[in-house]
Amino acid sequence: MSPAQWDTTSDQAGGLERAAAILGAFDPAHRELTLAALVARCGLPRSTTHRTAERMIRVGWLDKPKDRYRIGNRLFEISSLAPIRHELREAVLPFLQDLHTAAKTTVQLGVLDGAQILVVEKITGHRPMPMLSQPGGTIPAYCSALGRAILAYSDTGTIDAVLDGPLAPRTPRTLTSKVAIVRELTAIPPRGWAIDREEGNIGVSCVAAPIFGPLGEIAAALSVTGPSQLVRADRIGPAVRLAAAAASRAYTTRR
Repeated sequence: MSPAQWDTTSDQAGGLERAAAILGAFDPAHRELTLAALVARCGLPRSTTHRTAERMIRVGWLDKPKDRYRIGNRLFEISSLAPIRHELREAVLPFLQDLHTAAKTTVQLGVLDGAQILVVEKITGHRPMPMLSQPGGTIPAYCSALGRAILAYSDTGTIDAVLDGPLAPRTPRTLTSKVAIVRELTAIPPRGWAIDREEGNIGVSCVAAPIFGPLGEIAAALSVTGPSQLVRADRIGPAVRLAAAAASRAYTTRR
């Protein structure tokens, strides 16, 4: 590779890293950002941020109505092609809808992403729960029913990677001991569902069950989440388990 080609390649790689830094500045709590806020959150110089953001607007990665930047429609179009949405979400969505109709509270679909659960889909209906993550957001795997439903069927290396990290208490009820969480994981396969008893938010409980892929591998989990007085594991658990089993069959067939 000639020096000129090397410089071009290096510049392109740097451009991708700068674009990634700018995209990383957005999250559910920061959906629109002024230039000053974008600079503060992405960590790039102001001139670099402005120049890169303008290029991203031209290709549809960003949009800028008035004086604030936001994610562009082109990224939404591209994201719809990702297997996690095109295959998993589409296969599971009918069962989420059925479960929401039966439970009359929030249902969610999530996958493990490092030590976090990435929320792929969420249906709230007429009972919104703003304290919960939106699709595309994340929640800790160690203290969520979605996370435990997946970890209970994961290999030891995956479990250790999640539980050897910080296990900060989110509420006074959060389990923060690896031994206690592993004990909880061990209890999940015999009954078929995982439980989060107000460990993420006081007054909110969750019941989740695993979704498996075509080779029997753990792929995702779905859950019912709502006020603790409504989400009783002994009542909702069997329905969540059945919905997850049906979703597993649909996902396996679709793939």
